[in-house]
Amino acid sequence: MTEFTIDHKPAEIVKVFPKASDLFKRHRIDFCCGGDRPLGDVCKERNLDENAVMGALNDAYKAWQKEEHETVDWDRVPATEIIDHIVHTHHAYLNEELPALGRFVSKIFRVHGKNHPHLKELHRLYNDFKVDMEEHTVKEEEEVFPLIKQYEENPNDELLQRIHEANGGLEDEHDAAGNILKRMREITNGFEPPADACNSYRITYARLAELEADTFQHIHLENHVLFKNLARVNG
Repeated sequence: MTEFTIDHKPAEIVKVFPKASDLFKRHRIDFCCGGDRPLGDVCKERNLDENAVMGALNDAYKAWQKEEHETVDWDRVPATEIIDHIVHTHHAYLNEELPALGRFVSKIFRVHGKNHPHLKELHRLYNDFKVDMEEHTVKEEEEVFPLIKQYEENPNDELLQRIHEANGGLEDEHDAAGNILKRMREITNGFEPPADACNSYRITYARLAELEADTFQHIHLENHVLFKNLARVNG
């Protein structure tokens, strides 16, 4: 592919050009849960300058192509390997980061909440996200992922149906997690700490931005590769 057009969808673009996710986040363009809509439609809906967005996207893509990058064509990777990557990369990250970051979120709310009222909502949103994602990853690892691995070894209609039944609520849960992250970004001004923020405040916002980036990549890989490939089989 030489360049992207307004007919390309954000989810497709991130598969080919992972760094596009940075640009999409700056413009609040959804590339995971709602990433299956043409970029031109998204720009119109968000009142974005279509030419400016496409110009920046293709300029970044051309520059990126000139560099050496190891990219993975996830559509060609077996489901079992994708699952192992999700568990050992994204789930492992959440298991380690969620409790640790939660302590920072609580600390800045306790110390600065009186002067920064939005930290009360941030504290609530973060804890909702933490509980939801902990339950979500357990459901995936204990119920859905083992079924997908079984199906890859022994494809049959009955097993595929069980997968789709078990998977029923996962994408809805992805939508809910994505909406919480979007709201956290909104009330923190894009995770930009105030000028007088202490070191803990700045660390918290930086780690929240990292959490958002990792989670969006995580959801993108599940929705637009793993689950979509299974839906294609079912179709």
